Amino acid sequence: MLKRINNFLKSDSGAITVEWVVLTATVVGLVGASTALINEGVVSAATHIEDGVIAQEVGVLN
Repeated sequence: MLKRINNFLKSDSGAITVEWVVLTATVVGLVGASTALINEGVVSAATHIEDGVIAQEVGVLN
């Protein structure tokens, strides 16, 4: 029984799993932050385009 406990304590397969979980969480966080920044830029650009379109006058030719 002591040998099995000692082998369990020496095993590092759990450490690899923890590293992958941390790496995946980091990637997900970066993707979320990037999406937020891109969304802000797109909304700002759309607002400027909307303002430009609203300001245009349409003339009628006789």
